[in-house]
Amino acid sequence: MSDSEHYYTFGRRRELYSLISDFIRGVSLEFETAGGVFSYKRVDPGTKLLIEYAEIPEEGVVLDVGCGYGAIGIAIAKINPRLKVYMVDINREAVKLAKRNAKRNGVEDRVVVLHGDLYEPVKNMKFKAIYSNPPLAAGMKVVSRIITEALEHLEKGGTLQVVVRKGAERVKNLMRETFGNVELLAAKRGYRVFLSRLES
Repeated sequence: MSDSEHYYTFGRRRELYSLISDFIRGVSLEFETAGGVFSYKRVDPGTKLLIEYAEIPEEGVVLDVGCGYGAIGIAIAKINPRLKVYMVDINREAVKLAKRNAKRNGVEDRVVVLHGDLYEPVKNMKFKAIYSNPPLAAGMKVVSRIITEALEHLEKGGTLQVVVRKGAERVKNLMRETFGNVELLAAKRGYRVFLSRLES
């Protein structure tokens, strides 16, 4: 297991696949999960908060970084059928689940799931919006990369939207430093959803 892979995997134990369902922002969602991926027993509250308050473009291409089993990207694809959604994760198990979940939710024709480290699999692409629930266990270095490297992957006027709990103030400050702006979209139970825009 590589160094960069450990933060999405909790030990080597693999539990049986399980099915979770939720209703968020007017759409029904069903996800196959497994013990080796983040928040496998339910859609975690931070992820739900981001989906509920996310600014979603009317059309175009968006990205879910560190997608896990696909909750954010798949929800956004269901909320707006005019979007094409790319999803990236470094954990192969998560990528496998996200592909199955795109199919399970009927959005596989508009969802592309890629394996790799953060922006590496989409290095030549630009997006209308980038969404992320950064893995807390990854540490600030990974969270910082998600924020600073987003600049190269956003269209003019595009947004980076992240949800955080731990280190929210540091994340907010780094987003402001990187983009020159930051906005609080939502706050609930210690979770904060921040948006920064690449101004034209």
